[in-house]
Amino acid sequence: MKMQILALVAVVTLFVAASAAPSAVAQITPGDDPTFARDVAPILQRSCQACHRTGSMAPMSLVTYQEVRPWARSIREKVAGRIMPPWHIDPTVGVREFANDISLSDEEIDAVVRWVDAGAPLGDPNDMPPPMEWPAGDIWRLADKYQELGEPDLVVRSTPWTQDAQGQDQWYQPIVETGLTEDRWVKALEVRPSLVGRPIVHHAVTYLMQDEDPDDFEAAVDVPGTGSYFTEFAVGKIGDIFRENTGKLLKADSRIRFDLHYHSVGEEITDSTELGIWLYPKGYVPKYRVYAQAMGVRQAMQTLDIPPGEVTEHEAFIPLRHPARLENFQPHMHIRGKAMAMEAIYPDGRTEMINYVDRFDFNWHVNYVYTEDSAPVLPAGTIIKLTAWHDNSAGNRANPDPTQWVGWGQRSYDDMYHAHVNVVYLTDEDYGQIVAERAATDDN
Repeated sequence: MKMQILALVAVVTLFVAASAAPSAVAQITPGDDPTFARDVAPILQRSCQACHRTGSMAPMSLVTYQEVRPWARSIREKVAGRIMPPWHIDPTVGVREFANDISLSDEEIDAVVRWVDAGAPLGDPNDMPPPMEWPAGDIWRLADKYQELGEPDLVVRSTPWTQDAQGQDQWYQPIVETGLTEDRWVKALEVRPSLVGRPIVHHAVTYLMQDEDPDDFEAAVDVPGTGSYFTEFAVGKIGDIFRENTGKLLKADSRIRFDLHYHSVGEEITDSTELGIWLYPKGYVPKYRVYAQAMGVRQAMQTLDIPPGEVTEHEAFIPLRHPARLENFQPHMHIRGKAMAMEAIYPDGRTEMINYVDRFDFNWHVNYVYTEDSAPVLPAGTIIKLTAWHDNSAGNRANPDPTQWVGWGQRSYDDMYHAHVNVVYLTDEDYGQIVAERAATDDN
């Protein structure tokens, strides 16, 4: 079998950039009343400013004290209610360690609340942390964050699309040749809408269309003719960068299918979206291949049925033919999406919760990236069980019409469910070694 194995994937999101702050968790001074300069500013840098800064997608900047102070009460409400920052996974069940965790600790939430209740004081300006340096303009953000990458080795550009000032959402799906004449291995990917077109791009998904050897391929999207999921641009996400000696395989004569969701914003805008691809040197073959899967999409297309006024539960089952390691969990539904769970049903019949997103929010494409030590490692014959809940009742504040039946569809007012998961298929030897190493660590 030609299958490459055991990739360790680092999926980069906008929120990973935010974690470049000096510490993973802000250091709260016990006893003293919190101040902006000493206590709150580090929290905002780590978990908020990736979006809340000039030129980014959030409606207000939260960089300086002057910018933050008018929003203090709103910040208190959102933080105390765990609405912001957007991190919707239940921390009490399943895997609890994530490489890109931007959630606030109980101590950080308490500090923000006490700061606002005390009048939101600035404190000593000398306590302010150094300002973060954020990319600006029409740049490749991976190249900006990871200077060693440089500019992409290959850029695939969609043909232009013009979105009318008013009208329904549109989905544009051009297919573009990569131009490759030999197989190459990918070490990083980023989708970049044009600067002028960014306001109309709801999301931009790319699919890889190429011939695969039957023994070497696990379909990313199990729908014939669509290609395999490659990477995407969406609110809260940039792309993928793969660890050393791992990558995705891009074959000669391959093509990229763009799936571009456009919406009108009151003026006519033309966009051409680009896919930046960073390649390993010619002739270099990494040891491990990365596969991306949209788990549950086929079942959802066939079975999704959401009657008017009801909260529904749907299940999908995805068998793993080989031992596997799951690198991330990114649930996807639309505006009626309420919650999603991912469980493992082991060959001996045991069931274990992997993760549960209990407060799904369609406005955020949050990708929960496991650490090297927390990534689930599962034996061959395991079945991944996805459970999706949708709320079509009047109690769902995002529901545009609780009297409407809803089925599977691309529009935001339709719905769907699946989970984007990077999967690494292991040999029996690799699986046994990882399990033994983790058991030894637990014993110590």
